[in-house]
Amino acid sequence: MSHEHSVELEAEDAKLVTLARASRARTSAAQGAAVRDQDGRTYTASTVELEVLQLEALDLAVAMAVSSGATGLEAGAVVGPEDRIVNLDAFRELAGQETPVYSATPDGTVHAVKHT
Repeated sequence: MSHEHSVELEAEDAKLVTLARASRARTSAAQGAAVRDQDGRTYTASTVELEVLQLEALDLAVAMAVSSGATGLEAGAVVGPEDRIVNLDAFRELAGQETPVYSATPDGTVHAVKHT
């Protein structure tokens, strides 16, 4: 399910967008992402585009959560160009059904909410 208009967020979800924006800006990456685990901890990442390794920001944020012991996710956010496709497979595996992922433009405007 996707909503194609500006979305008002709860404070904890707005924090995810802010963290994802900061991660993207810090590395000048295509995308930044943040996820919140079942204990309220957050993990951030940006797109990795090396000659021998390419990782999407959301996948890397999920991997960081898993490597820190997270067993579930409550929400996620991805910041980047609107036309870049976000694959939710890794997020969905850890988050389960109906968990929101907020998609935002580089200025932080949430333009879509996808649910796993």
